[in-house]
Amino acid sequence: MKFAVSLSMERFSPETPMKSVLGNMLELVKLADTGGFETLWTAEHHTIECTISPNPFTVLTWLAQHTDRIRLGTATLVAPYWTPIRLAGEAALCDHLTGGRLEFGIARGAYQYEFDRMAGGIPQQEGVAYMKELVPAVQKLWAGDYAHDGHYWKFPLATSVPKPLQKPHPRIWVAARDPGTFNWAVANGANILSTPLSAPAAEIAVLGEKFRKAVADHPHVPRPKFMMQRRTCVYAKPDEWQVAVQHSMDYGRTFENLFQNIGTVTNGFPEAVPFDTVKGRDNYNPESIRKNLMFGTPDEVIEKLLDYEAAGVDQYCLGLSFNLPFELQKNTLRLFAEEVMPFFARRERESARLAVAGE
Repeated sequence: MKFAVSLSMERFSPETPMKSVLGNMLELVKLADTGGFETLWTAEHHTIECTISPNPFTVLTWLAQHTDRIRLGTATLVAPYWTPIRLAGEAALCDHLTGGRLEFGIARGAYQYEFDRMAGGIPQQEGVAYMKELVPAVQKLWAGDYAHDGHYWKFPLATSVPKPLQKPHPRIWVAARDPGTFNWAVANGANILSTPLSAPAAEIAVLGEKFRKAVADHPHVPRPKFMMQRRTCVYAKPDEWQVAVQHSMDYGRTFENLFQNIGTVTNGFPEAVPFDTVKGRDNYNPESIRKNLMFGTPDEVIEKLLDYEAAGVDQYCLGLSFNLPFELQKNTLRLFAEEVMPFFARRERESARLAVAGE
């Protein structure tokens, strides 16, 4: 199992200068690069200060100039906000500007608040239909001349300019939680991005089974990669869990505002809605958060990660962007790189040794 980091530029107060936000993001990405993380993922969002990334390709191009080896991924682009020709060209150019390190992740979109402003108010759930039309069109544009006559987009013969640096194109990743999306993604040769959100550990196995079934149902398709993400905080002592849990609870109330479209947003800053207005309030129990999310000492985190390994996860992604204090984010990356990743590297070496020995 390999490891990745998901980061967004965050502002939770108008007193926080963008210069600090940019500096924090860059410092964390450099730590991830030198620490041996496989991929840096960043998302697309609009009009909200807690996730600042109106074009993740711009962010990744910037970060490529300050890193050496880490892969740079969009987790995720929001399908209804794009057109096929624009997306194909911008992604391909980003692939060149990052030296062929682009990972192309796409999704239907999460926040109804954004859909009301960016996608004409269509229901957030309809985004999956846009994605299913968009991704094959982008692939064909990357390959050469292509004319499209679809439900959402129509255009005469055209091609992607430029073509991607990676051949035939960057790896495609699709965000999935429901079986239909798993099935469609695997059938189309895409890798899977998923998350158990705040659900108990049993949800990890549920998602793993959806992945295994989709792979089994398409035996002629090479097995794709499977990434899973959780909010993550690693600390030295067991009694240090309260800070991470409190920040996760507070951030969750902001997420519910945007996802359920039930609160207000003032000048880009969403309010944290009251607990009695959110769904799944059991997920806001402090002990449940501490247990379910990737919060713990290095030993506790290793124990939790074994569930992901058992579910067939190829890449575990640390979700660090939930207004966690900056020093705690840095410490999480350091402890994870120094005390967690070596455990799994040893397991991988031992597995390879046994495979060579035929045991």
